[in-house]
Amino acid sequence: MNNVIEINNLRKKYFDKKQEVLAIDDITLTVKEGEFLVIVGPSGCGKSTLLNIIGGIDSKSAGEINIHKNVKIGYMLQTDCLFSWLTILDNALLGLKINNLLTKENVDYVKELLKTYGLAEFMNNYPSSLSGGMKQRVALIRTLALRPDVLLLDEPFSALDYQTRLMVADDVYKIIKKEKKTVIMITHDIGEACSIADRVVVLSDRPSTVKKIVDIIMADKSSPINNRKCREFSEYYEIIWKEIDKHV
Repeated sequence: MNNVIEINNLRKKYFDKKQEVLAIDDITLTVKEGEFLVIVGPSGCGKSTLLNIIGGIDSKSAGEINIHKNVKIGYMLQTDCLFSWLTILDNALLGLKINNLLTKENVDYVKELLKTYGLAEFMNNYPSSLSGGMKQRVALIRTLALRPDVLLLDEPFSALDYQTRLMVADDVYKIIKKEKKTVIMITHDIGEACSIADRVVVLSDRPSTVKKIVDIIMADKSSPINNRKCREFSEYYEIIWKEIDKHV
């Protein structure tokens, strides 16, 4: 697989009235086409900062981020952020509307996505009529509507209860794989990371550096829910938990 993103010696400093804070220090990382890369680490270590820099929302202080030519990036936030006064279809079309891309072709594409992923009958309903998992599906379709090559997911399942979280992670994973997208996701949940990732990047405490990169290889790897039943799941969980627990 080719690299679609290459990060070299990335650093990020923040400044306040009293001091300079080094949030990210010398991170070097590659993202391969078609892979599901998950980033974990202690709370406050800079996971979201790293994601925001990759997405162009925040600026870097030093280093390089090389994104392969013509690669488009889409960002899916922690919450579904659906507007209660808009229909499901209008919510799904919102990104296209903001970017002045509301063509017939793009509208038809979104309707097809809603149909493919079980939301066709809810197109004219409002978000209040949907379950948490269905809302998250709409949020993903809204992101996919812009036809990104790489999806940035910022703890996309954190607002859901545990059982729904498992089901939605499974759902989102299948959609992403079917649509052949590259993903960079951050999470605090080690089990989630082990069950969904192709590779897990473990960051250190702030200032964050890459402590370890774990390739998740399972003999019977399939969907996130089934992956939790694999023999290797607990082994990877233990490896990653120990790295985070060291806090160095």
